[in-house]
Amino acid sequence: MALEFSKELKATQTNIPGLVVFDLPVHGDNRGWFKENWQRAKMTGIGLPDFGPVQNNISFNTMRGVTRGIHAEPWDKYISIATGEVFGAWVDLRPGESFGQVFTTRLDPSKAIFVPRGVGNSFQTLVDGTAYTYLVNAHWSMEQKKTYTFVNLSDPELNIQWPIPLEETERSEADLNHPFLKDVVPMAPKRTLVLGSHGQLGRAVRAYAESHELSGFEYADADTFDISDPAAYNAYDWDLYGTIINAAAFTAVDKAETPEGRRAAWKVNVQGTGLLAQVAREHKITLVHISSDYVFDGVEQPHTEEESFAPLSVYGQTKAAADQLVTTVPSHYILRSSWIVGDGKNFVTRMAGLAKEARESGSVTAQAPTDQVGRLTFAEDLARAIFHLLDARSPYGTYNMTGEGDTVSWHDIAADIFVQMGAESSLIEKNSVAEYARATGGAMRPRNCTLDLTKIEATGFTPRNWREQLAQYVQNLQEN
Repeated sequence: MALEFSKELKATQTNIPGLVVFDLPVHGDNRGWFKENWQRAKMTGIGLPDFGPVQNNISFNTMRGVTRGIHAEPWDKYISIATGEVFGAWVDLRPGESFGQVFTTRLDPSKAIFVPRGVGNSFQTLVDGTAYTYLVNAHWSMEQKKTYTFVNLSDPELNIQWPIPLEETERSEADLNHPFLKDVVPMAPKRTLVLGSHGQLGRAVRAYAESHELSGFEYADADTFDISDPAAYNAYDWDLYGTIINAAAFTAVDKAETPEGRRAAWKVNVQGTGLLAQVAREHKITLVHISSDYVFDGVEQPHTEEESFAPLSVYGQTKAAADQLVTTVPSHYILRSSWIVGDGKNFVTRMAGLAKEARESGSVTAQAPTDQVGRLTFAEDLARAIFHLLDARSPYGTYNMTGEGDTVSWHDIAADIFVQMGAESSLIEKNSVAEYARATGGAMRPRNCTLDLTKIEATGFTPRNWREQLAQYVQNLQEN
């Protein structure tokens, strides 16, 4: 086939989701020809994903009839021809409705194709001396090779019409023995790493993933992966990961006001988050990070995602700094929350314990501020919001996320818990955030902690009412 010169740069979608064919302008004269083989700005403008290539490979094929494939690899690939011509065949080997879909076309120097991760790739050379070149967005490694998926070139179910009969072609022994489609296990999605897996939110994320039978999840906590230690990152092949859910944090708000606690808070919350952000940027990983209402001073009511930071405490300062670092990751979600309650020790479990003591003895020492107001966030609901944003591929950015409902004080919540536990709520002493800080030497807290939920609700997510969740949570405490 004669090479066609001076085409218009054009992208054409195929029947396989994400598989895109590109017509490339080739400029020729009596000396030969020239083309822009890959031009990031122009091509992303017409539909090429900004996939971030890190390696360029060339397959030189000495003779007509060399046939290779069908291999699905764990990276995105942009394929073009330097010289010669091929017949290409692609098969979707990802899980989903398009599994087994086939697309074929011929490629020469005026035509290229973008192949997303998990789509099987194969080609047959149609002329001697064909140079087949491709960009990929991950470095080859033995760990990556273990995740390849294959299907046989001659599978009758695929019905690929090879221009040169396969029995007349040059194929490798490995390619001759790949399985037929009916026996192929679809390529697994990239892995998800959940950090802070022993905490309230980490446990809720794990429970959600397991109850929905999601595969490819790994879990780590400070005892197995110190996010603030640069050397710890060497234990992971980050190209295998597509998402990091960072539920790890130093959350001892009052301890952070001490010299020792201040260093620990900055080390985990800022240095650790900075290292995660660096890895996510370099390896095109989606980073999910949990923020806090403590990044604000509590003057505005309610707080929107656009409000400027004005933290009152060391803890709040570290969370604000971490948020800024996460925004340097192109694909990030920051979920800003408040007053988290989950599986573990928290304000509700502490008050429930005091209520039980009060019910049994008739007296108890319990205090709660009346001037700090907001809404509870239940870890189960926060985990649900994380998966909603990821599954819906919502626009990247910051989202406020708490329970839905009225705004109340910590004292109001404590009173509700006492009543539900059958204890006298008048036993709870009223105080203020300023009195607490003076008496304990602890951190100043924002008085108004209510977060505006308009943005996350606009994505189609509906937070549950915090009062309903609180009633169920306390009931479970009583039953267990």
